[in-house]
Amino acid sequence: MIEFAALQVFSMASYTLSAFHEPLIKVRFQERPNRFLVRGIDAQKQEYLAFLPNPGRLSELLLPDTCIYLIKKSPSQKERATDFTAIAVERDGVPVMLHTHLCNDMVEVLLKKQKVPGLEKASIVRREVKFGKSRFDFLLQDQAGEIYLEVKSCTLFGSGIAMFPDAVTERGTRHLMELAHLAETSQFRCCVLFVVQTDTARYFMPDYHTDPVFARTMVQTKDLLRYVPLPVAWNSDMSFTAGRKPLQIPWSYIQKENEDRGAYLLVLKLEKDSAVTIGALGTFTFKAGYYLYVGSALGNLSARIARHKRPLKRFHWHIDYLRQVAKTVDAFPIRSSGNIECALADALRPLYETPLPRFGSSDCTCRSHLFRSSSYPVHDAEFHTVLQRFRMQKPPENTLI
Repeated sequence: MIEFAALQVFSMASYTLSAFHEPLIKVRFQERPNRFLVRGIDAQKQEYLAFLPNPGRLSELLLPDTCIYLIKKSPSQKERATDFTAIAVERDGVPVMLHTHLCNDMVEVLLKKQKVPGLEKASIVRREVKFGKSRFDFLLQDQAGEIYLEVKSCTLFGSGIAMFPDAVTERGTRHLMELAHLAETSQFRCCVLFVVQTDTARYFMPDYHTDPVFARTMVQTKDLLRYVPLPVAWNSDMSFTAGRKPLQIPWSYIQKENEDRGAYLLVLKLEKDSAVTIGALGTFTFKAGYYLYVGSALGNLSARIARHKRPLKRFHWHIDYLRQVAKTVDAFPIRSSGNIECALADALRPLYETPLPRFGSSDCTCRSHLFRSSSYPVHDAEFHTVLQRFRMQKPPENTLI
C-alpha cells in the first residue's frame, strides 16, 4: 500500500492527555469477543481483557498479533467487567488512537491552544450540548456568536485517503441532519470536526462504500455546515500534534462515485467438504474453508448483494449454487463509476487459491472470479491492502474545487 508520508504541515508543539499519564501496557491482539472488548497477551504470555471504547468495525486495524496499547483504569472510574482500557493500536510502527471518548478531550486541548483551523478565536462555553434528539460535543463562542461543534474520530485510512465512518452510522447521519436544521433555522453556526488519527492522509472523504446515506447527507449539507478534517500525528508515548490545515475534500468526486453501482467482494464460509453442481460447469468438490467471490452490478448494487445473502432463490449465477451450501460471512461493496470487477479479481489472484476455473468469469477472459482461503481473509493484512486500493482511489485534481 502506498502511503503519503507526512504531507501535511504539522505544529511543532505536542500535547499529552492526562489519561495517558498511566503506564502503557503493550499486548498482542488475539480476539474481539464483542464490540466493546478486546483480548490480548503480553510478552510473558499473560492474558488481558480490555474495554474498547470504539464501536467501529476496525477490521483493518485489529489484525492478529497487532500491538495494542492498554492503560489500567483509575480507582475513581465506575465498575465494569475489566480493569483495563484499550487506547490505541499500532499500524506501521505508529499508534492510532482508538479511544473515542477521549477524542473530545483532545479537541478541548486543541481548542484552548488555538490549533483548530477556523476556530482559533473560539472559546469553549460548555461540553455536551443537547439539541432535539441529539447531544453535540461542544458549544463555542467567538465574536460573531455561538458555534455548535460535533466531533468524529476517524481511524480508517490508506493510500493517502482518510474516510469516515468504517461502519454504518445512523446516529452520525442524524447528527448531520439536526446540525443542518439548526444552521438553517437559527443564527447559530455549526461545524463537524473529523479528527483524523494519522499524519499520512492528504484527502478526506465520507466512506460511501460502507455508508452511502451518511456520504449523501454530507454532500447535501456542505453549504450549511463547515466540515473540518484535521489530521493528528501520534508519537509512541501517546503525545500528539495537530496539522495546521484541514485535509482536502473532493466534493464533486464523492458525488459522482456515490452511486449504487460498482463491484463487490462476497466472503462465504463452507463448514465441510461439499460436492456442488455449478450449472453447466459440472459437479465439483469444494473443500471446507472461506471463499471470496468477485462480482459487479452496473446498477442496484445493494440489491445484488442482498440477493446473494439470501439462501433461497432461483439459480442464475455460478455463485448461487455455492451459496446454497455456504453461509455469507461478509460483503464489501466498492462503489465506482468504472468497471473494476476484473481488476479486483486480478489483485486477489496472487493471494489465494483458485479452486475452480471459469467460475463467475464466463463473460470475460479472467481465469476465475472465485478464490479460497483456509483462514478468515478479513484477518489478513493483504486482504485490506487490496480492498483499500480499490476503495481509496486518489481523486482527480479537478474534483477538489
